[in-house]
Amino acid sequence: MIKPPAYVQAIRPYVPGKPVEELERELGIKEAIKLASNENPLGPSKKALEAIKGHLIKLNRYPDGGGYYLKQRLTEKLGVSEDHLILGNGSNELLDIAVRTFMTPSDSAIMAEPSFVVYPMAVQSIGARSIKVPLKDYRHDLQAMADAIADDTRIIFIANPNNPTGTINYKEEFDAFMERVPEGILVIVDEAYYEYVEHSDYPDTMRYLKEGREILILRTFSKAYGLAGLRIGYGIARPEIVAEMNKLREPFNTNILAQVAALSAMDDEEHLQRTLKINHEGKEYLYKEFERLGIKYVPTEANFIYITGLEKPDAVELYEGLLKKGVIVRPMGRDTIRVTIGLPEENRTFIKTLEEELRN
Repeated sequence: MIKPPAYVQAIRPYVPGKPVEELERELGIKEAIKLASNENPLGPSKKALEAIKGHLIKLNRYPDGGGYYLKQRLTEKLGVSEDHLILGNGSNELLDIAVRTFMTPSDSAIMAEPSFVVYPMAVQSIGARSIKVPLKDYRHDLQAMADAIADDTRIIFIANPNNPTGTINYKEEFDAFMERVPEGILVIVDEAYYEYVEHSDYPDTMRYLKEGREILILRTFSKAYGLAGLRIGYGIARPEIVAEMNKLREPFNTNILAQVAALSAMDDEEHLQRTLKINHEGKEYLYKEFERLGIKYVPTEANFIYITGLEKPDAVELYEGLLKKGVIVRPMGRDTIRVTIGLPEENRTFIKTLEEELRN
């Protein structure tokens, strides 16, 4: 039997959750609440839905391989030229393309631990080495990450806000970090939750791009724009970096419906602001309830909250108990879970069910 290289065999595949409908059938429950995947509980913009409906008749045609109209809209929004942009089947695909473009099996990449699980998977998929630097106070330890740079380092991943902790790194520390990164290393800043950030000291990564730094900024329409099911994101980098990545980008990698939905979603400012308002209010409500229940949590700049210090029940027991009552969260370890901020009624149901489980 043919076998892949040892480094591929060693990869632990990402395990997605079962469809909500299947969980409901298995557990005999109805109207389950999914708070596990950091999705927008409002769903997509009505403008995006109308755009999708209008293009269903065109599904016999291949999509625009260059994403012309979406890129044009992004150039207006971001103040960069089209050759600074690359579209991806979600920002996940762009992570993978960047690794395959700029790394070899003899290279290393630096990332925080814990952070987005796709980073080490992408690096391991080509047989390269991951250097994992522990978080400090639940945030990227940028000084330690700079200290970890080796002669073979080619990429540094920074999730800002970080997933799963929801924390950010600030301008001054980011500036100091970028000053220590030598030429020849690509800094990938994953800003999937960029729109949710409220802190005034959030770094302006576009400044580093305009200074000509070797940086790749990743953003997505999956989160605040509510288009996770269509898988579309984009990267922003110097034109020569984008040009090299385009050599490995699959033709027609973003579909017709994703492109038109993203284009229309950007024009629906009302939906975006409503999304951010509901997230802010939900965050404040959950903070107060956690404090009332004596639950430790990490303040977030994203649309999810990292709960820590769970003992009795531990995270797995709590997850299973909530699941049986129709509330789905994400266990992250023996003493931590991550919960997405939902609609007001979903948040209330979560707290009610959580309190029952803690009492039991």
